[in-house]
Amino acid sequence: MSTGSGRDGNTNGRVAAVSRSETYAFSKPVRESVTLLAGLGVEGDVHAGRTIRHQFRMTYEPDLPNLRQVHLMHAELFDELALKGYHVTAGRLGENITTRGVDLLGLPTGTLLRLGAEAVVEVTGLRNPCAKINDFRPGLLAEVFALDPASGDFTFKSGVMGVVHTGGVVRPGDPVVAELPTGPHRPLERV
Repeated sequence: MSTGSGRDGNTNGRVAAVSRSETYAFSKPVRESVTLLAGLGVEGDVHAGRTIRHQFRMTYEPDLPNLRQVHLMHAELFDELALKGYHVTAGRLGENITTRGVDLLGLPTGTLLRLGAEAVVEVTGLRNPCAKINDFRPGLLAEVFALDPASGDFTFKSGVMGVVHTGGVVRPGDPVVAELPTGPHRPLERV
């Protein structure tokens, strides 16, 4: 598994873009920087908070811990979608941090992502894409799933979610360093 980075601090990964939105909207405007707040998420983003902030899930699970404080997505997905005729750019699918050179989907649960000089995000799971993706671009929902013909399992390709361990400012161009957890690795599941 290539993560684009290693436990020793070497990295090929970079932050490609950062985004946040103060209101519930499918897309998030790209910003010059975002500030991550420990235990909360992206300062000024509607999804920041200690308890679940997902608009639909808040109605029936309002007291659950917020394991979706930060949404990270790999820019390589946009390249793949472009080959299929879908023009998608950073922030358009609702992510806060767009990366390049990091195999986000191949990381195990509990991986720590060091973003820039200070910020640390723990990867909690896969983003479960919703039908609103088809409102954004008809047919796009089917493109962010991959079916494994051998197992019949789906792979969710629309990024990972995480919680902020250490706050800090994150900007495009910042390095991304992945520190894999010790012990047996648990594959990512939907959160």
